[in-house]
Amino acid sequence: MPSPYRALFAAPGSKGFSAAGFLGRMPLSMMGIGVVTMVSQINGRYGLAGALSATIALAAAAIGPRISRWVDQYGQRRVLRPATLVALTAAAGLLLAARFGWPDWVLFVCAAGIGSVPSLGAMVRARWAAVYRGTPQLHTAYSFESVVDEVCFIFGPIISIGLSTVWFPEAGPLLAACFLLAVGVFWLTAQRATEPAPHPRVRGAEGGGSALRAAGLQVLVATFVATGAIFGAVDVVTVAFADERGHKGGASVVLALYAAGSCVAGVVFGLLRFRGAPERRWLLGICTMAVSMIPLLLVGNLPLLAVALFLAGLSIAPTMITTMSLIEEHVPRAKLTEGMTWVSTGLAVGVALGSSVAGWVIDAADARAGYGVPVVAGAVAVAVGFLGYRRLSRPAPGRGGTVVGHHSEREERHVA
Repeated sequence: MPSPYRALFAAPGSKGFSAAGFLGRMPLSMMGIGVVTMVSQINGRYGLAGALSATIALAAAAIGPRISRWVDQYGQRRVLRPATLVALTAAAGLLLAARFGWPDWVLFVCAAGIGSVPSLGAMVRARWAAVYRGTPQLHTAYSFESVVDEVCFIFGPIISIGLSTVWFPEAGPLLAACFLLAVGVFWLTAQRATEPAPHPRVRGAEGGGSALRAAGLQVLVATFVATGAIFGAVDVVTVAFADERGHKGGASVVLALYAAGSCVAGVVFGLLRFRGAPERRWLLGICTMAVSMIPLLLVGNLPLLAVALFLAGLSIAPTMITTMSLIEEHVPRAKLTEGMTWVSTGLAVGVALGSSVAGWVIDAADARAGYGVPVVAGAVAVAVGFLGYRRLSRPAPGRGGTVVGHHSEREERHVA
């Protein structure tokens, strides 16, 4: 590990909460693709599989910001444990409904319940902010967490798809929900020493209300709805693409390379220091992600698809890290966790739309046609990014609390 990353863990408790966050985030990469694999294995209905994955994402989008707002107010331990128990109960119901062929509406109700799963990435980053706020190490810490995210997306789909195709269809989601999520959340919340202090809200006080009132955050969330559609569509279409070519299990390797590209870029990006406005780098990243989707329409086999997705992944982590710099500039410190989660919510809504639309396109045509969905989503992301750029270039005064200033180095951030 390069020395700037190694030096992060000199802080007491940092190894523990980072490790717990790693375990707790693995289900993020396993559950959606695990549900798609499970349902397609049981009945071959990719439309239903994509819709269930979309339901999980939409429910998380609706519930997640509220959970994170409560975390900012009352603390991580008091909120995360009950929310996780609800998600675990819903996951168990989904697996039973799929196994015993219960009506589709039961599947959707259970999928919606899984949306109460907390955003562990935001929780861990809030702990890093409490440790290194106002220092250059915070840039490195968020970059490290972006690498952890991508490691999860490298190994999560491999584990989930592999278990569901080799062992039994429900194996991937079962491991994600009943072991990794439970262990990660309860281990993290047991570490009280590094838990950020809550910020109780006073009714009528200045700065009350949702973090989404910030104009800059609204732009980030809207843009990341389209960005999430890219991710959701790529996951579903890649599984179908591999299945059509008789190598469904190979989808996990291809998706792992997609995440590996982001992981490599995140490691390098975390070692760099930048001057100048982060919104310019953010917009460049959005444009690069959009352009990288175009070659997917031209590939005809899994090896070429793997190469194309690896190259496409190189733009993900730098863009996500830069997003956190912008969140720091546009939301108050007392709403930092909520602000992070709102961007994750935008991604979740996009994942829902992308996976659902991609599933129906696959059922109506074929997997190759499905790659048109992320191409269109990328174009929308670029359009929204350009339209909202002026809002991002005007940070709200007195916001955040970790940005040193416009004339000094700006720390980059990463969202879960």
